[in-house]
Amino acid sequence: MSDDAASARGTVLGIDIGGTKMAAALVSADGTILTGDRIATPPGDADQVFAALGELIARVRGDATPLAVGIGSAGPLDQQHGLVSPVNIPGWRNFPIVDQVRALTGDVPVALGLDGHCFALGEFWSGAGRDARTLLGIVVSTGVGGGLVVDGRPLVGQSGNAAHIGHVVIDQDGEACACGSFGCVEAYASGPRMVTRAQRSGWRTGEAVDAEALAADAAAGDELALAAFDDGAQALAAGIVATAVTVDLTTVVIGGGVAKAGPVLFDPVQAWVKRLAQLPFVTDLTVVPAQLDNAGLLGAAHQAWAALA
Repeated sequence: MSDDAASARGTVLGIDIGGTKMAAALVSADGTILTGDRIATPPGDADQVFAALGELIARVRGDATPLAVGIGSAGPLDQQHGLVSPVNIPGWRNFPIVDQVRALTGDVPVALGLDGHCFALGEFWSGAGRDARTLLGIVVSTGVGGGLVVDGRPLVGQSGNAAHIGHVVIDQDGEACACGSFGCVEAYASGPRMVTRAQRSGWRTGEAVDAEALAADAAAGDELALAAFDDGAQALAAGIVATAVTVDLTTVVIGGGVAKAGPVLFDPVQAWVKRLAQLPFVTDLTVVPAQLDNAGLLGAAHQAWAALA
């Protein structure tokens, strides 16, 4: 056995799958990543995408045998049957990810969860939520995803898709959402939707711009960019407060690409939360930025350790 394999005794394999990248790591019981790597998520059919993931897993594992595997994937998913249908991975529809990974790693427990759940677990385990017992984690990016940890345990729901905060309806007469409903948080707070709303108001009309450019202009004081972030922040705050009064939480951690905008997002989110959270048990609701760059990967590993308990 190699030195690397010896050091990897008593580890689990965490896997984080998204439309942009896939990552894997061997993780110890205290959350230390011993070896890890990531690749861009390739285009192609189901077999081509999984072949790339399989190569990544083999490279990270070496000749180590993990005690368990945790997988965090973009959804939706069927947790009971171990299937995933990530919106941004067209080649995978009802793809049997649990069985396929188990075939590579041996007969060990394999736990599957949404990427938003894993993000929340990772921040709870060793990030901005590590001092909380109950928290809501939110990922604001191309979409808006989330996860809940309640009394130290993930709240996943009967299908494994709980805490889809991006699809909390905050305005029943509002804008159409990609999910088919109307007035969802995501329809206002995702990066692309904020850009679209800003351009409809006259910001950089006709230019090929993204949420990063919108954030830069907002930070420079552009009124149209600031207004778009305020609209998105109000939607996020409404979803946050609705969740807080439902499950009685006081800590919210926000990550994802749009969260890197910093104060132009967090200042209005905190102001709107303060305005909307009026019941006594949520008046101390705290909204903070994520601390980890690999929260989803660590959350996936946390699931694996929980499967061994």
